[in-house]
Amino acid sequence: LSQSHKMTATGEPDSSAPNTGGPPATITTPTTILAPSPVPVHSDVPMPGANGSGNHKSTIVIENQPKRRVSIISDPPMIGGGGVGYDNPAYEQNPRRKISQTSTHSHTDIGPARRKSILKDTVPHDNDSDRVSTHSYENYRQNALDVLNAKYNGHQMGHNSVGDSNGGANYVEESWMYTFCLKCRGDEPTASWEPPFWQKIFPYPLCPTFRTVSRLISLILIGLLIWITAFVIIGDSAAPGGQLFGLVVLTVAANFGGYLISLTTLPRLIGMLMVGILFQNVGWVDLDGDFSKVTAHLRKFALTIILTRAGLEMEPEAFKKVYKTILKLGIIPWCVEAVVMAVMSHFLLDLPWIWAFLLGSIIAAVSPAVVVPCLFRLRTKGYGVAKGIPTLVVAVAGVDDALSVAIFGIISTVMFSDKGLGYQIAQAPVCILGGLAFGVIWGSLARIFPEKGDAYVVPLRTLLLFTGGLMAIYGSEDLGFEGAGPLAVVFSAFVSNLFWCKDGWDVEDNPVSTAFEIFWMIFEPILFGITGATIKIRELDSHTVSIGAACIFTGAIIRILTTAGIAIGDRLNTKEKFFVALSWMAKATVQAALGPVALKHLDENATDEERNYANIVQTICVFSIVLTAPLGAILISVSGTKLLTKTKQPQDLSGWRRSHRPSIRDISIIDEEEEREDPEIPEDKETHDNTLNNAHIPTISYTYNT
Repeated sequence: LSQSHKMTATGEPDSSAPNTGGPPATITTPTTILAPSPVPVHSDVPMPGANGSGNHKSTIVIENQPKRRVSIISDPPMIGGGGVGYDNPAYEQNPRRKISQTSTHSHTDIGPARRKSILKDTVPHDNDSDRVSTHSYENYRQNALDVLNAKYNGHQMGHNSVGDSNGGANYVEESWMYTFCLKCRGDEPTASWEPPFWQKIFPYPLCPTFRTVSRLISLILIGLLIWITAFVIIGDSAAPGGQLFGLVVLTVAANFGGYLISLTTLPRLIGMLMVGILFQNVGWVDLDGDFSKVTAHLRKFALTIILTRAGLEMEPEAFKKVYKTILKLGIIPWCVEAVVMAVMSHFLLDLPWIWAFLLGSIIAAVSPAVVVPCLFRLRTKGYGVAKGIPTLVVAVAGVDDALSVAIFGIISTVMFSDKGLGYQIAQAPVCILGGLAFGVIWGSLARIFPEKGDAYVVPLRTLLLFTGGLMAIYGSEDLGFEGAGPLAVVFSAFVSNLFWCKDGWDVEDNPVSTAFEIFWMIFEPILFGITGATIKIRELDSHTVSIGAACIFTGAIIRILTTAGIAIGDRLNTKEKFFVALSWMAKATVQAALGPVALKHLDENATDEERNYANIVQTICVFSIVLTAPLGAILISVSGTKLLTKTKQPQDLSGWRRSHRPSIRDISIIDEEEEREDPEIPEDKETHDNTLNNAHIPTISYTYNT
């Protein structure tokens, strides 16, 4: 539709145009107005001419969709600059002016704005074959299914000419093989490229995508090159049959075992632990002898990563608001379970009191590695979001782990030191105060160094926090105050995260926390693989296993009842109290890291009785993982849908993190109200005034035919 009148910005005809009594002058450059699905209604509407009067045939176009309202201003638009005016934000005189509340641009667009995907409207490939082979995930999936269904239907028609030809139209999608194969693959977040022949040789969904295969080949090549380099440097230990080579094979196999177990929605660590037990008892790995020193250092590295993640994933604002509840639910149930475990193991397993409390301090710890993925799945479905139950469970788990490791360090220092009574009495206050002081100092340094605007701030902060944690763990052990190191690691991570959030980092997307997720992806199969490899089934005592299992379940049941009983005044109903208590029965990470430590502390002068005590502690710790980790994951998944309240709108967590793995940060809750898919832009005063001033303007447009 083209206008045939020259008009000013106010809608009046231009008085400077000559009027000879004939048709009005027209603009030499017509302006095209595009309207979505107009409904024309013909009518005679009087329109003023040059002298203020005149009748013109017009067509009123009523929009089906409401359009944004434009402010009426006195300044004329810059028509001479290419036919653009105030509706083009690139040519606006005042870029901070916002036209209306529903405008597509505003002064907020000057800073960071919502960005479209980099894959949208991209420049096509120069190579035609590449362009044809680039698919979106939906097109790729549907085309592959159509090919398989067509092949199946043709095969059926060749064998049976009588019957319903449409009976197998969707046979592939309805088959058990299709369902099973989908368990082994995830949705591709971006468009993928593949060779033109890939679908003919490896059809979807029976075979992996080219992206998955290429990633696997890349990892294999990297691992092969690293192994060759290690073999040249180290020698026989890295050769096939050597201990280092066996550790690498164990780690790879544990990772694969964890992947297989994850297909059943159980925690990956169960598969990793089982692979370690299998390798040890089949004779495929030997980690004893001098190589045990290497595994001991790997445990300390893994412990540092576990404790650092626990500190980083405590939300500072949420912790300050409900710190009394978190400390109450984190300390009291832990003490109850530790005491129950110590008393039962003393009388039923004949452990001395000091060994019994050492075992209780390990068993009472909760495993975030089990709890977090289960809570992640529940939160995506909307369960427990309204009251912030995931945040509560995760925060208490972090406090629980820090307390377990600190008390274990104090007890082990007292057990294995030969110093006087005064030194042993000073263990508790020195470890607590020293650990907290180091955490505050190191966390404050991590805020100042490096400077927050540094281009390498993320890797520098990550390395600074990791090396500081290692120094705290090794340094406290060397000084004889082993309990101070774990507290220092947790508290330094928490303090640094508190300062980083104040400096502008998003609490829900901390890049340092993402880096430690990557560290944990590497050390998780190492930790649980070597922990499983410590169990020798032929040497197990059935009496120790049965009594130990009874102690574990008794302590867990009493802890559940204690937690439900003390959660008074926390705005939780009875069902939610029992769900929170059930969430804290799973054991894994701390038990894997600390279970074999007591045995490693014994030197050649230790008696056979002490070695027996250490073996009992190690065995019960490993079996606590085997018994409680899968059971805890199942109870959380099943009871969550029964005991928690579901919000009306499930939470969409896609795209929150750089990592695809579920994380504690993914279930952190800041605003407990239901999230909206596309929240409105907050209305400012300028926008509100413009909207009110434009409310009288009808949403119609005119075309004039002279």
